[in-house]
Amino acid sequence: MKTFTGVLTDPVYVSPKGPDNTFQRFLKSMIRDERDLPFVYLTLELTLILLPLAIILYLPVPGWLWWTAAIVYQVLNNFRYKGSFGLMLHCTSHRAFFNKKYGFLNHYLPWVIGPLFGQTPETYYSHHIGMHHPENNMPEDESSTMAYQRDSFKDFGKYLTSFVFTGIITLCQYFIRKHRQKLMVKAARGELIFFLGCIGLSFISFPATLTVFIIPFIISRIIMMVGNWAQHAFIDASEPENSYKNSITCINTKYNHTCWNDGYHISHHVKPSMHWTEHPVFFRETLSEYIANDAIVFDGIHFLHVWVYLMRKRYDLLARHFVNIGNRFNTDEEIIIFLKARTQKIDLAAVPLTSAAA
Repeated sequence: MKTFTGVLTDPVYVSPKGPDNTFQRFLKSMIRDERDLPFVYLTLELTLILLPLAIILYLPVPGWLWWTAAIVYQVLNNFRYKGSFGLMLHCTSHRAFFNKKYGFLNHYLPWVIGPLFGQTPETYYSHHIGMHHPENNMPEDESSTMAYQRDSFKDFGKYLTSFVFTGIITLCQYFIRKHRQKLMVKAARGELIFFLGCIGLSFISFPATLTVFIIPFIISRIIMMVGNWAQHAFIDASEPENSYKNSITCINTKYNHTCWNDGYHISHHVKPSMHWTEHPVFFRETLSEYIANDAIVFDGIHFLHVWVYLMRKRYDLLARHFVNIGNRFNTDEEIIIFLKARTQKIDLAAVPLTSAAA
């Protein structure tokens, strides 16, 4: 186990030293929050690097150039940019990126760059903002982990299969049930346009479409479910609606630097609109709430580690990185017992079908 010493290495906003140059002033004039300037730089990088590579793959170029572009595209897409873009999309879904004057640019990430990462336009927003947060992993959350044994690879397989093959259907059914037709249209439209686009582009070049859109789509769907599973793997069955008791926080990890403090998932559910740079400060200031609610905090690992350790049932490794806030536990063995109790399958029939507060 680890002891929290008050030290956090995760990124917070630091005001720039000296005046901005002309380019920086122009970029800041376009966005709602100057703390999101790194998002502008990442968007420009993706536009100038990944988008041209995607176009090259549809051109009649020599074989050696096509394969070089394809390999570079896959490496950059899935290893360098996947997490950073996915969580930028997440942050800009919660907080509009561009200001009113440039509001049309808020469609650029979900409709132009997003499909390169397998993100069907506006489906992520509809699912995450329109359903996941209002339901907070409770039974009516179509991506809820409650009904599964959360250290079982077999159960994760069921969870992933359900999401991949019926996810958009159950999401639309949810919106119909909740009378949220606009979100239903957004989700269905984005999914349909993406698939029809892939079919049409396959007649131009199936290898290019497979490389540019289909492989990233498959990987994105898997990664999103791995992440959600790990984020909501440890649930207190007596208070499953409590965000401190149905989610986890990962601190002091490089992941938080590349993925905009995504490790702070408890505080993200407590205050979904909180800016990504504020989470470490909020964590330190509200640590008493984490202690009072027996919250689970890990140090030095992120959600992929948590998922792998759960699938391997390596509770010893989870206990090694567990932060003993409030000095609740005396040994790793006590922590392991506690963590195992939080991963047990929950009988949904015993849980009231009420939405948790976002």
